[in-house]
Amino acid sequence: MKKSLIALCMLFVPFLHGQDLNGAWLTVASNDEGIQIEHTLTFSDGFFSEAIYVKGDGKFLGTKGGSYISNGETINLSYEFSNEEPGLVGETKSKSYAIKNNVLELGRMNWSRIDNGSPGDLFGAWLISGRERDGKIVRRDTSGPRKTMKILSGTRFQWIAYNTETKQFMGTGGGTYTTINGKYTESIGFFSRDDSRVGASLEFDYELKEGDWHHSGLSSKGSPIYEVWSKRTQ
Repeated sequence: MKKSLIALCMLFVPFLHGQDLNGAWLTVASNDEGIQIEHTLTFSDGFFSEAIYVKGDGKFLGTKGGSYISNGETINLSYEFSNEEPGLVGETKSKSYAIKNNVLELGRMNWSRIDNGSPGDLFGAWLISGRERDGKIVRRDTSGPRKTMKILSGTRFQWIAYNTETKQFMGTGGGTYTTINGKYTESIGFFSRDDSRVGASLEFDYELKEGDWHHSGLSSKGSPIYEVWSKRTQ
């Protein structure tokens, strides 16, 4: 009886995992001019972001995201940022969804799964909570309306700077990442502030200390940085 129960549970594991939204998803569509547009959608333990950019050259077009709650059939998307529709900030939209054979049917779009939250060590939504200045870590309050969030699946990353109170969007960038032997490497796929950075790779040292992500190296402008990111829970 016990063996039969274990076997039955094992049969359900792939099904449950397949229904998991966590990870990154991709869809590609052509605009009226025949240009292919990529949409990358990341879900990470209650938070989400969608990035829209031109396939190939990475020209940034738009982004939106925030937090979500799902029950396996319906997802409620609560928006914290949107560069194209600032009025969307503060709104919650409900959509039906289904996952079949690693394809997410959400609204009127179908998304192919990129990853399920692995293999990267930094899966999750993070808020910048500190920076090193004059050899000391200066902490930053993460509860205010102005936020810099970085959301990562197992292979994709996106950072977003925004203000939920003013509905202002300040910037975003993203692409793919790896975490190997204490090195965090970003390959930039889009960058709202400077398209010329698309294709560049940046390598940083990283370490998890007491649940925080310590991140050091050179910024995209070549300046030394030491940042602390804290896992977002609300």
